[in-house]
Amino acid sequence: MSVLDVIRKRRSIRKFESRNIEQEKLDSIIEAGRLAPSASNQQSWKFVLVTDKRNLIELAHACHDQMFVAEAPAAIVVCSEDNRMMSCGQSAATIDCSIALSFMILEATDLGIGACWLGSFDPEQVKEVLDLPKTYTVVAVSPLGYPAEIPNPRPRKSVDQILIRR
Repeated sequence: MSVLDVIRKRRSIRKFESRNIEQEKLDSIIEAGRLAPSASNQQSWKFVLVTDKRNLIELAHACHDQMFVAEAPAAIVVCSEDNRMMSCGQSAATIDCSIALSFMILEATDLGIGACWLGSFDPEQVKEVLDLPKTYTVVAVSPLGYPAEIPNPRPRKSVDQILIRR
């Protein structure tokens, strides 16, 4: 499958089958994040793979009670130790972790694993639940699992609506 095919196939999955994800698939998803580019090649991200059911339940509560997180067999929490601002005014943590999670979600999609990028969570509660250092910045959470249903594609704006040519 081409990268563009995988991008077209990707959906936000919020209903998961109860079966576990094979370790080699989880390893491949993490590898995709590890290979992502980062500002100044700092690679200051930390990927927290959560598979313990109790931790998934607590993580769901830290994600403002989005209980589908607890129904997934796994979740990835993407954090950073880099709190610097890049010269463009953007947070290196946010940009680098977002690229890494995008790569991981695309790899998951290619492997038949569903994911859902969550931005609704209490970062301090996530750190507490997972016993993470206070110095970490929690950037995103994504449950992972075999999709129990595949939503229809969401409407996309046309190229003419989003592209400015100069």
